[in-house]
Amino acid sequence: MDTLIAENADLLITILVFVAAAAAAFGAMAMLQVRGAVKRRAAGIVGGGSLVEGGGRRSFRQASLEAMQKLVDYTTKHYASLDTGNMKLLRARLVQAGIFDPRAVGLFFVLRFGLAIGLAALAFVLLPAVMDATTSSYWGVVGLAGLAGYLGPSLALDRIVKQRRDEYRVGFPDFMDLLVVCADAGLGMEASLERVGRELADSYPALAQNIHITNLEVRAGCSLTEALEHFGDRLGLDEVRSFATLIQQSDELGSSITDALRVYSEDMRHKRLSLAEEKAYSLPVKLSVPLMVCVFPVLFVVILLPVVVRVKMGAY
Repeated sequence: MDTLIAENADLLITILVFVAAAAAAFGAMAMLQVRGAVKRRAAGIVGGGSLVEGGGRRSFRQASLEAMQKLVDYTTKHYASLDTGNMKLLRARLVQAGIFDPRAVGLFFVLRFGLAIGLAALAFVLLPAVMDATTSSYWGVVGLAGLAGYLGPSLALDRIVKQRRDEYRVGFPDFMDLLVVCADAGLGMEASLERVGRELADSYPALAQNIHITNLEVRAGCSLTEALEHFGDRLGLDEVRSFATLIQQSDELGSSITDALRVYSEDMRHKRLSLAEEKAYSLPVKLSVPLMVCVFPVLFVVILLPVVVRVKMGAY
């Protein structure tokens, strides 16, 4: 036995060294893996990230959300430094659409470029199934798809602004009537605005939201005139800007705000009635085109078809 060990001493030493090195390597790997898992779980708990089973790696959804958040923050920081007329107009449109998030400008541009690239890529992939990819019309359709994606967010924003503006225009006379009632009851302008905002919350939620923002501005130390000017800018209506000017002039001249509100409320009521009459008078003109295109051809066919049939039958 001693002879066998003496003859294979080098081999035994090599095996022992290999076993020791392997044990040390596996022990270090296990320690690093445990520490890495603990760090990832701690980071997930602190940062609110979600973990998946089998290694504690972050989910693909969480990584995508973080990447999108970084992209939006970078875009917001880039466009926030710009103070051009287009940026001011875009911010005003977003506010008029009811989007008050400071990151809205960056998100708008990310959405615009993402839709443009996405729709163009989608058209590039799907159109070869229905048309030849070597023709110029193919690239024209791809370009139109990208243009539609680029212009889509702006058109959608304009539509939202128009819908909210219509709600403001319809609800503003009611706002003035309630404001007159509150003023006759002896409430101040700030208390009247707060009361009217609560009353209009169910009927005109967008208008009530802007009234609430005006109340918050007044509470934050902003003067009533400035708060009403901001209120008019958010609504984007000339009537509201005139209302802010009316309150300012009444305050400066010392006249009765109640009488001024009553006169202005009657003017708003007459203006809404005039707008309804204008729409009613324009209805026959708008109906003429559908009548000529859809109804009259059918009437001609119904009236002339028996005559044509009789002529054909009499000819035979």
